[in-house]
Amino acid sequence: MARRTRPALRLAGRIIATALAVLVVTLVSIQFARAIGENLSAAHELSSIRSDIASLERRREDQRRELRRLRDPQGTIPEIHDRLRLVRPNEALIFVSPQPGSDGKPSTP
Repeated sequence: MARRTRPALRLAGRIIATALAVLVVTLVSIQFARAIGENLSAAHELSSIRSDIASLERRREDQRRELRRLRDPQGTIPEIHDRLRLVRPNEALIFVSPQPGSDGKPSTP
């Protein structure tokens, strides 16, 4: 009878060991999948931030270019004329009326 219990105990031990191994592999896989998901999320966020930075750098460069233009009197005069609606000799001021179907409000410069 002692010999019959030994193979049964061995089989039960192997089943328990296999179950534990499967459990450990499953838990490690879940943690690995979570880490990959977090990495993908961080990469997407980083890409978005880099895009925002590039956009802000372009905007800053445009603003610097406009500041350089406005510091020069020859660059400031057209801006003043546009804002005051003044014209130089041999120039004409053109007003554009709203198109049909628009909100009907006059556009303000």
